Amino acid sequence: MATLAPVADPYAPLTSAELDIVADQLGRTPRGVAGVAWRCPCGKPGVVATYPRLEDRTPFPTTFYLTCPRAVAAVSTLEAEGLMAEWSERLQRDADLAGRYYRAHEHYLAARAALGDDDVPEISGISAGGMPDRVKCLHVLVAHALAAGRGVNPIGDEALERIGAFWERPCLEES
Repeated sequence: MATLAPVADPYAPLTSAELDIVADQLGRTPRGVAGVAWRCPCGKPGVVATYPRLEDRTPFPTTFYLTCPRAVAAVSTLEAEGLMAEWSERLQRDADLAGRYYRAHEHYLAARAALGDDDVPEISGISAGGMPDRVKCLHVLVAHALAAGRGVNPIGDEALERIGAFWERPCLEES
């Protein structure tokens, strides 16, 4: 069973070369990056953890940001298939799934708190991806599932099962 309390400062800092890789992955300069929350088996950052407040003081609730282009493309396909509505509906009728998803929401909030969210009242109690009662963004939920590990975010885990081993597909661009 997954623990709700994240390890203090569990994220590996990015090197300047890795920041360049993430910038290439995103097509823009990354903002508020706290560190690497998950690495693709190819070794590149695949999920970054971001601080709850950006450098310009803007609140930023997306603690786990999916950067791997192969994962982003695979998750975008799932979203285009309409799975968010299907999973949101399941949450309304499946109490067990709803309970596990609520715990994922709590885990997300705890992970953000470990990054220093005590001065960000604008996002207090708000996680991301539609948690805890709907599915709004599979990219965030998959990023959370990869960063936290299997068993923490049930919707993120199901999405990962559907997309399979995306990292085995050829890299879109080598950096």
